[in-house]
Amino acid sequence: MTCTIQIRVDDALKQQSDSLFRDLGTDTTSAIRMFLHQAIACNGFPFEIKKTVPNPYAALSEEELLGRLEVARFHADQGKVRDADEVVTGLRRKYGV
Repeated sequence: MTCTIQIRVDDALKQQSDSLFRDLGTDTTSAIRMFLHQAIACNGFPFEIKKTVPNPYAALSEEELLGRLEVARFHADQGKVRDADEVVTGLRRKYGV
């Protein structure tokens, strides 16, 4: 038994995807079917989806950035630092990677 899935996309997206998938030797319908199989195999999206976070320092003036750097150096001088390997190990443990 099969069913039909209908989606609406704008014309430009459809044309671009048709062209891309044709160049890859398939069609858009098959590509969507592949996506669904991969989503099931991965138990989620078969690619990373994340919200892009803007650079938190981009909006800072040079004076503000240098001020933060000064505070960081002060903390380092006081020994308020962590070994990078320990941080990575902790993140791996916490997130199971």
